[in-house]
Amino acid sequence: MNKKKKIIFLTGTRADFGKLKSLMKITQESPYFEVQIFVTGMHLYEKYGATLIEIYKSGFKNISTFQNHVGTECMDRTLAITIAGFSEYIEKQQPDLIVVHGDRVEALAGAIVGSLNNILVAHIEGGEVSGTIDELIRHSVSKLSHLHLVSNNEAKKRLIQMGELQSSIHVIGSPDLDLMNSSNLPSIQIVKDYYHIPFDNYAIVMFHPVTTDYINIIKNAKYFVDALLQSEENYIVIYPNNDLGTDEILEEYKRLENNPRFKIFPSLRFEYFLRLLKETCFIIGNSSAGVREAPYYNVPTIDVGSRQNNRGEAASIVHVNYDSDEILLAIDTIKKKKNIIFNTTEFGNGNSNELFFNLLTSAIIWEVNCQKQFQDL
Repeated sequence: MNKKKKIIFLTGTRADFGKLKSLMKITQESPYFEVQIFVTGMHLYEKYGATLIEIYKSGFKNISTFQNHVGTECMDRTLAITIAGFSEYIEKQQPDLIVVHGDRVEALAGAIVGSLNNILVAHIEGGEVSGTIDELIRHSVSKLSHLHLVSNNEAKKRLIQMGELQSSIHVIGSPDLDLMNSSNLPSIQIVKDYYHIPFDNYAIVMFHPVTTDYINIIKNAKYFVDALLQSEENYIVIYPNNDLGTDEILEEYKRLENNPRFKIFPSLRFEYFLRLLKETCFIIGNSSAGVREAPYYNVPTIDVGSRQNNRGEAASIVHVNYDSDEILLAIDTIKKKKNIIFNTTEFGNGNSNELFFNLLTSAIIWEVNCQKQFQDL
C-alpha cells in the first residue's frame, strides 16, 4: 500500500467489542493503518457496567465517544441519533474504511453513513440468521456494506442468495475465537477473586429481551426466573442488553438479589467472561454466547425461547420453550453433557485477525467499487 489507510471501528456493546477487539489490535499495531474507534451505545452507561473503561484498559488509542441514547429504549430513535452523530464524526475523519459488526442499530447506523458517503463499509459476521428483529437489521447492514467478512460458508451462501458479489465475501471465522484461543486468559481464581465469586461450581445466565415478542416479556421473564430459583444451581447472572424489554427483565432479577446462589453483574471484562464460560457447568438463557462461544469450549447450553432460532445447531445445545418445568428438566439433564467432546469448527479456527490483516494489506479490498450491483443467481 502506498499510503497509510484510515480505518474506523464502530462499537456500541460489550458483545461487538469482543468480536472486534483482535481486529482492532492487529491493525492498530501495524504501520500501514491509522485506527480510530467510535464508541457509543451501552459502553457509556453505568447501568450496563460503563464498558468504555475496558476499551481504554485494553490499550486502544484514538477513541471518540458519542452518547446515542436519550432515556428511551426506542431502537428507531437510537438509530436516528447515532446516524447524526456518526455522520458528523465521519465528515471530520474522512476514513478509507468503516468496520461494523453484527446486528445492532449502531452497526446499521455505521453502514448507512458509510454507504451514503461513498466510504467502504466492512461488515463482520453478516449472512447469519436468528429469530428476532436482529436478523432484519443484520441483513440490512449487509445490503449497505461493500465487504463481507463472514464466519462460515453457510453465511457466505446466504449473502450470495441476497445478491451480494461473491468476490466481496471472505470467510474469516468469528473473531472472538482469537481471544478464546489465547493463552493469556486470566486463571479462574484470578477471575473469582476479582469479582468476589464464591462458587466452586456455577452456571452462567444471559437472558435478553426479544423485541418482536415484547407483549410476552413479563410472562417469559417470570417463568425463566421461576426456574432459576427452583433449581439448586449457583448462578452468575449478567445483565441483558439495552433493547426494549430490558427493564422488565431487570425487574424480575430483583427476586434474585440477596440470594446466596446468585451473583449479578451489569457486565464482565471480556477475557474474564471467557474464562468463566470455559469453566462453567452450563450456560442458560438466549444469548449468542450459548450457540457460538459455549460450543467452542464444549460447554452445554440451554437455549430458551426463539431469540436464537436457526442459529447454531451444535450437539451441546438444548432448545426449550418459556416453560418453567421444561427449563427445570433441561437443567437436571444438561450437566450430563459436560464431559462430552462436541468439537465444532463452525465459526473458524481462531485466526480471524490474521485473515483480516492479510485482506487489508492486499489490493483486493481497496479496489472494491462503492457502487454496488445486485448479482443475479
